[in-house]
Amino acid sequence: MTSANHTLNSSTFPSNAWIDWLFVGVGLCALYVPTFWDLGNTLWQREEHGHGPLILVVVAWLVWQNRSVLVEGQPQSRPALGWVFLLMGLLLYVVGRSQDILMFEVGSQIPVLAGVLLIKRGPVALRAMWFALFFVIFMIPLPGFFVDALTNPLKRHVSEIAEHLLYAIGYPIARSGVTLTIGPYQLLVADACSGLHSLYSLSALGLLYLHLMRHTSFMRNAILAASILPIAFGANIIRVIFLVLVTFHLGDEAGQGFLHGFAGMVLFVAALLLLFVIDGALGLVLKGKVKES
Repeated sequence: MTSANHTLNSSTFPSNAWIDWLFVGVGLCALYVPTFWDLGNTLWQREEHGHGPLILVVVAWLVWQNRSVLVEGQPQSRPALGWVFLLMGLLLYVVGRSQDILMFEVGSQIPVLAGVLLIKRGPVALRAMWFALFFVIFMIPLPGFFVDALTNPLKRHVSEIAEHLLYAIGYPIARSGVTLTIGPYQLLVADACSGLHSLYSLSALGLLYLHLMRHTSFMRNAILAASILPIAFGANIIRVIFLVLVTFHLGDEAGQGFLHGFAGMVLFVAALLLLFVIDGALGLVLKGKVKES
């Protein structure tokens, strides 16, 4: 009877470890819910930063998938190193929040979370959660100087390639700088169409795919990782070509309306398909090499 009651109590009520993590969660929410609220009402409402909430959901899901490491086994905490990370992260947060520096405010999550894990559970938990912490990087807004330096070259290359491909299949298209003229229409390849932010978000998608697939072949992982940026760039060219063709065949209103937003879906679908094709081809090639050897 005593044993049954003990079993019932241990399965009904949360362990002390879960209670500790509940307090940690409340503290983290107090820090970062205002940050996410501000982002949700400003930056995340823009098309080029629309991946932000998805990154947050994926990070939360990755942490949840590895939740057992937070409560199981004996903790091997490293409080000294953990406090260094935590205090560094809190300093970044305070500076970022007070000075409106989003890179610091959002990026502070990485050292804060790393510090908490080291203090509470030690290196084992940090190793288990490394990809979730790494993935937070894609939530950090790109610095303005970096965006400005890369946007114009990317727009130029995207417009050049789109022009050459459409001209090669017979469309009456010409280009002046980053302005494409097709039939009676002129289309400016805007900053949002440069592909920089899509490169950023699609890189996150590609790395998440690699993490979830967990291929054992180093060569396969390396080739897939190296192909992520070219795939993202190629998918963005497909997006621009799609918008040009929509405008040419259906008119300017169609190109700037619902189908303009739909082109973003075309971008991600094209990138995923390209990644699947390359991954499948690598699987066949590498499998064949293994059989030959």
